Amino acid sequence: MFDDTPRQLPARLPELRAAAREAGFTMSCDERTGSLLAVLAAGRPRRILELGTGVGEGTAWLLSGMDDTAELVTVELDGALQAVAGALFGADDRITFVTGDGGAWLEKYDGEPFDLVFADTWPGKFTHLDLALGLVAPGGAYLIDDLLPQPGWPEGHEASVERLLADLTTRPDFRTVRLDWASGLLLAVRTDA
Repeated sequence: MFDDTPRQLPARLPELRAAAREAGFTMSCDERTGSLLAVLAAGRPRRILELGTGVGEGTAWLLSGMDDTAELVTVELDGALQAVAGALFGADDRITFVTGDGGAWLEKYDGEPFDLVFADTWPGKFTHLDLALGLVAPGGAYLIDDLLPQPGWPEGHEASVERLLADLTTRPDFRTVRLDWASGLLLAVRTDA
């Protein structure tokens, strides 16, 4: 059997996992999804956007793959959760923490596009999708997770996933691949110029 367990883990991952347990936060980035984030970040995207910092597990994976010239903007509604990531990574000048509603941030953002967008929360995935996709630079990648049924999904979540997948896989401006792996992923690359 093929073992897809990640071998290279971010150094701060044990601390982040302990903080997540202590906070009762159960929606941290899956380890296999994290390993994919690290690989995508190692492809040298200059600008990366993470929607949904949580306690920072996805952030740790992204930072572990990024080089010194890359920039990461990470947005989180829950300031107490994001403070965990801020305490561990706040001194890293490659990262900018934004505490606030991701949907409101997407509505107001008017800066440069991103080479990689990881949408790990509702805004940018189930809401504000067009705004998030509009921030993906030509040739850039958009990654979403949590597409396979999970314990604790709210009522109607599966229908939201089905609508999202139908929309994303029929867009002429993105090439997509679904991955029945980790928590269920979709990776899309912007193909228009």
